[in-house]
Amino acid sequence: MDRPVISFTAVYLRAKHGYIGFVEELPGVNSHGQTIEEARANLQSLAAVIFDLERAQAKELLAGKDVVREGFSVAVAPIA
Repeated sequence: MDRPVISFTAVYLRAKHGYIGFVEELPGVNSHGQTIEEARANLQSLAAVIFDLERAQAKELLAGKDVVREGFSVAVAPIA
């Protein structure tokens, strides 16, 4: 099954020992790396793990219940 691709805004801050990255739209999803490339890769991996964990928890919570699942879209302002 193809996985949906959604876009977020990653922000990287230069720090004393490399870069700190976070996702503006996903509270608590942040990481770091010695290089911006490492910080980016770590952030992308972490975001994927978070989505997988949230989906697994939702599946467990909803098991055996009558639910409606559907795609959900939100229009947002462009990055300034």
